This record gives sequence, C-alpha cells and structure tokens, in this order.
Amino acid sequence: MTAIELKQFLFHRIAEINDESFLNALKTIIETKSQSQKISLLSQQRNEIIESKNDIENGLFCNETQLDIEFKKWANE
Repeated sequence: MTAIELKQFLFHRIAEINDESFLNALKTIIETKSQSQKISLLSQQRNEIIESKNDIENGLFCNETQLDIEFKKWANE
C-alpha cells in the first residue's frame, strides 16, 4: 500500500470513529509526528512558491474544468 493509499484508508476509517477519547489520542500522536517533520526548502523553491502565489493573485491560472477542456483540445489535435 502506498503512502497516499494508506492516508486515504486511514482518513475513511477515522471518519467512522465516534469515540472522542480515542480520537483525541490519535490527534496527539499525529500532532507529535507532524511537528517533528519540518520541510527545508532551497531558496529557488521558496522563490517559485512566491512566484506561484503572485500568479494566482493576478489570475494567471486555470481551474480543473478549464484544464480538462484544454487537455481534450490538445488530445484531439
């Protein structure tokens, strides 16, 4: 099972749990693990993120529906 598949599996299984104390225990475990994992970015990566955010703010993006339409055009050429 890949990490993505495992995350999806856990997400769905956790959604079925109603035991508040158990969910709080899971929350504690997850917070402990996620706090210890910090992402280190190169300056080039930080700059690309900043540029991407600027593109979004300036409307230089397309949504999934628009992208699907463009992809179908390209595929039929």
